[in-house]
Amino acid sequence: MNQTRHLEKIAALTPFDEAELSHQQAMLSFVGRHHDFYKRTLITGHVTGSAWIINPARTHALMLHHKKLNRWLQPGGHVEQEADVLNTALREAREETGILDLRVVNDAIFDLDIHTIPDNRKETEHQHYDIRYLFEAELDAIPAASDESNDVKWFTLEEIATINRDASIQRMILKTIALRN
Repeated sequence: MNQTRHLEKIAALTPFDEAELSHQQAMLSFVGRHHDFYKRTLITGHVTGSAWIINPARTHALMLHHKKLNRWLQPGGHVEQEADVLNTALREAREETGILDLRVVNDAIFDLDIHTIPDNRKETEHQHYDIRYLFEAELDAIPAASDESNDVKWFTLEEIATINRDASIQRMILKTIALRN
């Protein structure tokens, strides 16, 4: 997927709140300035792809306990050769949860978030411009942790609201509840 198509998809999102509007504007600027927006070699930051995986009834979401960050998060990661963020989100979701039967709800962006990755052994502090897509899996799908996580499991939306109070997670919970109506 090329730079122009990514800009179009980012611009097409109707922001849920002021924070997401700010992320959208910053992401449009970032992707517009960098044709290599998805490459890890871009040291100031890069686009990443995440999956918000819910059950069809929209009552639960699948979360993983990230080893390095020691937090419950949605699956996601870096763009590799494909340069397609939706495919990145799907690949990462399958790798990190062990669930292969994931359905893309649609190819529109579900959520946008920008967050700082702190200095570590491999890289200096930088930004992740995270593009999140909505996926479905059956609640009886049994997840398996990858080598990047301590655990993967289904939580009710109410449980997620207590285990991760990050504003972007809370926003995705509210968006999921809105989908029920």
